[in-house]
Amino acid sequence: MQSSAGAEECGRSLVFFDLETTGLGQSCDIVQLAAVSGGHSLNLYIIPRSRMQRGAAKVTGFRVRRQKLYLHRQLVLTNSLREVLVSFIAFLQMLRSPLVIGHNIRRFDCPVLARALDELDLRAEFESSISGYVDTLPLAREMLKDRCLQSFRQENLVKELLGLNYKAHDALEDVRALQALYSVLQPTPELVCRHMFTLDTMENKPAVTAAKVPCKIPGQRPLWEHFRPTVEVTEHKAEDHDGL
Repeated sequence: MQSSAGAEECGRSLVFFDLETTGLGQSCDIVQLAAVSGGHSLNLYIIPRSRMQRGAAKVTGFRVRRQKLYLHRQLVLTNSLREVLVSFIAFLQMLRSPLVIGHNIRRFDCPVLARALDELDLRAEFESSISGYVDTLPLAREMLKDRCLQSFRQENLVKELLGLNYKAHDALEDVRALQALYSVLQPTPELVCRHMFTLDTMENKPAVTAAKVPCKIPGQRPLWEHFRPTVEVTEHKAEDHDGL
């Protein structure tokens, strides 16, 4: 696989992340948080406080029964929301101001994440651990505007550019697929900087300027050994659902 382009070529570490939630509203709860950087990953589950919406449960396979979380009828180990967010911050701190990348995170994942961080008074610590965010949805739209694609959903982009179907709507599989997709897209550092934003600027227009989000290119630290290595994207014969 080719090395990730754009920011990483200039020395910035890349962390791809995704959330699975109880629904699509901004008041929904986080059920799964996954992140991947190179060959290392973080994948944690939370018992949500609010009920799983029927559509979300159908798409993700999550169910809550008697204060236990099941994924496709298999019991999964869970942590508190604070434990999950602190673990995510630790994962980010392994790198020197990494760039956090996700698909459609500006409109959904980042607002949900910001609310959770604010609730537990962890936002300042989280923000000091990263250099900014990039949403690959508007990034791909700009890069692939001449391809006449019918959809810029991540599953469709992975199928069009990598020729793969994968187990979508599982946060870990989504971030693995996004890392592979980003490697194929190979955005330039200038394009990456143009699409960077922070939690404070995410409600502004996507094309933020370098003055609002400084584009420092730091070096990279080695990853801690105790985080579990990931594997390459696994091709999966699955139905193409709409939803999360």
